Parts: sequence; structure tokens; C-alpha cells
Amino acid sequence: MKIAVVHDEKPGEVGMKMLKSIAGVLEKHHEVFPVPLTAKFVERIESEGIEFVFNIATGGEGHQRQVYVPAILDFWNIPYTGSGVSANCLCIDKSLTKIVMADSGIPTPKYVCFKQSRPVEEIDFYPAIVKPSRGGSAVGIWADSVVSDRVELERAVERIHREYGEPALVEEFIVGREFSVGIVGHTVLPILEIDFSSLPEGMERFYSYRVKQYLGEKTGYICPAVIPEVLKAEIESLSLELFDRLDLGDYARMDIRVDKYGEPYFLEVNSLPLLVPDYSDIVKMALAAGWEYDDLILAILDSAIERRR
Repeated sequence: MKIAVVHDEKPGEVGMKMLKSIAGVLEKHHEVFPVPLTAKFVERIESEGIEFVFNIATGGEGHQRQVYVPAILDFWNIPYTGSGVSANCLCIDKSLTKIVMADSGIPTPKYVCFKQSRPVEEIDFYPAIVKPSRGGSAVGIWADSVVSDRVELERAVERIHREYGEPALVEEFIVGREFSVGIVGHTVLPILEIDFSSLPEGMERFYSYRVKQYLGEKTGYICPAVIPEVLKAEIESLSLELFDRLDLGDYARMDIRVDKYGEPYFLEVNSLPLLVPDYSDIVKMALAAGWEYDDLILAILDSAIERRR
């Protein structure tokens, strides 16, 4: 089968490693064509007689353009891996994701979303964390994004409006442990705990931009997470339910915090998580499940093919 791996035009070092790794796996079984996301990417797909697309294009930082490839491929009736337009739109905007969670009975922290035109009103939940509603990769989340009073709240919201020009999501900050859940097909991979206890003293104990981007080597990753079986079963069940309610396709990753009482709270969903060897959380989960990197990539492709039949 002729497969195009559609990727960002300027993928950067990490993106290039992912592209080469995925193409290397697929080349063992198919004819593979790396295709950058440019204005002419459909022309390239048609000229090569592409039968399937393995989509890893986010459209750039912030991930707000990752709906482009699914939308265009749907129009041309070209099958692809990963979620479609509606699922990506819901997951890109964290406030929309939370509406679906709340409507589905999925536990999620209290929240309010302040648009630029809306005055910052007092909230009844502190501590709270303030983040861009449509940001990705922890962009716009800093140590002082966790606020404890009205003054700090207004400052943090105004900074999001000023620096990112988008609504500010204000969410109850759940003090506790942080986990990530990966799903491939309809298989829940071993749950991963993100352990911040080894970070330098005074560093924030959550995924801020500097922790995520610069302190990954000092962050601990425990997989499978050491949690009670009852909690594990609850997280798995809720994750699959949310996967279906969001109409996600083939694979996704979900972020969760568990409070001191053992109650899980779903924070957000990544509908197009990175698949970088030795780096990405979902790859770590797959390894804990006994999957090699090849197994993960082929499982995603097989899920997409089966879903398109």
C-alpha cells in the first residue's frame, strides 16, 4: 500500500526524529512517501497515487491548525490515521473538551473561561490554574499560573489575553498526583504517573512550560503507575468512555490528576499526541505494555484501516 506520512513543513529536531522513525517502521511493510503540509500537499498525494495517510501534522505551535489535514483529506475522501475534524476541534479548545466531560459525567475540575471581552469575576475555587484555552505543549503555563486570590487571578488572566490573544481557562488546581493515559484503538495502555518530586527545590510540581520543555530529564515517569486496582479500573473505564464521547480515532492521550482522597479528575485530551521514540509519554506506555515502537505505529495504522472499512 502507498502511504504518505504528512508532517509539518518545518518539523524541527523532535518532529524530524518522529517523521523518520514512523516512516522507517512503515517502509518495512509499505511504500512510503513523506509529504510536508504545504499548499500543494494534496497535489503530491494525488500524483503519487497515495492510498492512505499517516497524519502527524499539527500545523504548528499551539496546534490550532491541526484540523487542516483531516478536513482536506475528508473532502478528497482520502483515509488517514487519527481523529477527524470534530474531535480535533473539541480537544484543541480545552473549554469545549470540559463541556463534553461534564455532559458525559466525566469528573473534571471546576472551571470558568474568560474571553477578552468578559470582565474577570471572582471565583469560588482556589487554588486555581490559569492557562490559554487553546494552547498546547504547556505553552502559557508558568509557575505563577497557579493563583490563590483575586489579584493574582486578574493578573494571570490579563497576561493570557495580552500575550496569546485567546480566552483564559481558569480551572480548579487539583493538589495531588498527575497521570497520563494512552489509548490505541480501544486498548488502554498502562497508566503513566508523572513524578515531579525530583525537580529542584522551589520548582513548581506540575507541567509548566519550563518543566515540560527543559526539565524532562529531571522529571520521573513511572509506568505502570503504582495505584490501587479500583482506581486503575475507574480511570480506564472513564478514559474509554471519554474516547468514544469525543469520537476520537485510533489513538489519544489524556491528562489526569488524582486528589488526596483518590478521586480522579480529567484535565484535557491530546487528540494528536507525539510519537517520538524514547521521548513521548504514549511511547513510554506502549513499552510498558510490552510493545516495541514498531508495534505501536502498526497498531495505530491497523486501527485506522479497520475503522475505514
